[in-house]
Amino acid sequence: MNSTPRNRTKKTLAAIAGLALLALPLAACGSEDEDSAGGKPEAIAMIGDLSTDGGTTAVKLDAGTLEALDGLGVVPGTFGTAKITDGSIIFPITGGNVTVFEKDAVPRYVVGQVQHEGSGLSLTAGGKTVVVGNFNVDPTVSLVYGDVALDKKVVATSIPILRLDGRTLMTPTFNDGKAVLEGSGVFLTDGAADLLNSTFGVDALSGSTKIGVAKITANIPAAS
Repeated sequence: MNSTPRNRTKKTLAAIAGLALLALPLAACGSEDEDSAGGKPEAIAMIGDLSTDGGTTAVKLDAGTLEALDGLGVVPGTFGTAKITDGSIIFPITGGNVTVFEKDAVPRYVVGQVQHEGSGLSLTAGGKTVVVGNFNVDPTVSLVYGDVALDKKVVATSIPILRLDGRTLMTPTFNDGKAVLEGSGVFLTDGAADLLNSTFGVDALSGSTKIGVAKITANIPAAS
């Protein structure tokens, strides 16, 4: 592992600490208004267990961000079981559960969590590699939590890495035993941007940096 100047170490640790304090989403997967109907609407789909052949989460990588990373000398890659296909980075779903309501029926019409253990995204520059992975998507609060490793050393676990803009989420579809939730914008959190800037000695990343657009394809278990 390469030695790190003391001031760079302080900045990196401060950025990691800042990550743990971020908990406010940009927008939940639904309206921010409270449900005024008073009754509890019926779910249109419930997936109680995604631990066996749960499906995939794909993020179509933003072309502008990829170009910016290339200009900064930062090389993206995959970790574990993740793969890049046709410009999308794909993470196998390993667990979780999802309940979906009609889009206008409740303030947050997609709730639950979608886990992706054993996969992640790597960023390498200047002899340093940051891996963020083991993602847990929480559509209820429009955040993606994950673990962070710097040069193969884990420096933080289960902290908010990405935020979702659910305002662009399309109406979920259900066909051939699959539930598809597509269209949410995926952005860095401010803390994640600070950490990456500090680690790689750049200042171009921020909470407005768009990683891409998400598409969750969850397999619906057949009724027993």
